[in-house]
Amino acid sequence: MTFTHAWVLLFLAIPVVLAWTAIARAPGLVSPADHSKHRERPWLVRILGFFDLVPLMLLAVAIVMLAGPQTLQQPKRERSLTNIQICLDVSGSMTGRRYELATKAVEDFTRAREGDAFGLTLFGVQQIRWMPLTKDLAAIRNALPFANPAQQPSHMGGTMIGAALDFCRKNMVAEAAAGDRLIILVSDGMSADLDGDAPSRIGGDLKDDGITVFHIHIDETDVPAEVVELVEETGGQAFAATDTNSLRAVFDHIDKMKPAKFAQVGTVPLDRFAPFAAIALALLGLHAIGLLFARYTPW
Repeated sequence: MTFTHAWVLLFLAIPVVLAWTAIARAPGLVSPADHSKHRERPWLVRILGFFDLVPLMLLAVAIVMLAGPQTLQQPKRERSLTNIQICLDVSGSMTGRRYELATKAVEDFTRAREGDAFGLTLFGVQQIRWMPLTKDLAAIRNALPFANPAQQPSHMGGTMIGAALDFCRKNMVAEAAAGDRLIILVSDGMSADLDGDAPSRIGGDLKDDGITVFHIHIDETDVPAEVVELVEETGGQAFAATDTNSLRAVFDHIDKMKPAKFAQVGTVPLDRFAPFAAIALALLGLHAIGLLFARYTPW
């Protein structure tokens, strides 16, 4: 055991000196009121002497705790950061019920992934970097009501998934810390920029940068084939979800596929107050008992 402020232990001399004074003190004057002879009770002297020392023991424990006792311990496992980018479609078709479903699912997912870093990108025809990567996930949840598609300008009315994913990729490469990189694409429509070899090219770029894409298609129609090709190129999957239960199931599935990871860290000195606090509580209890019947008097 080590101490953060070892010099404080010098004050242990105070309770030691006071304890020695109490032990060396002569017995009090015996003056029975009934003028009769009483038998000696050495055990009572020892009990009274012990209870006299209890406050000094408490003082000694307090001094040790002020010195900051520490021991080398294995702390809780450290969570390996996962950088997650929410790429949210805010085109005109996402208004109303669809946006409510999407935001509720995103809120639940951020609560389940506390400790990860999240970012939020809105897109239509153009892209808006609404929230940079942050571990303050409450900021992501609080931003969602202000990202409502009904409040977006006219140039956000269309859907350009390819450009949005490329925009997210560049941002993640520029700012993401080491760790898994994950984009969750939430959209309900076709994309005008995924013709020809675009899905393979964009998916390949994402894969090369270590980014996995999962797509949540909030619509009754089938997931567009070009979007499926793109996300599968990165090692992700595309899902169709049209109600609260199916959205929750999708995010649960993503959480299982990309679970939180924990890294083992070496032993470090950690505060060790618990045993001393337990001793202090026990001594306080003894002192309270002593005050009831084992108080020292000079006669």
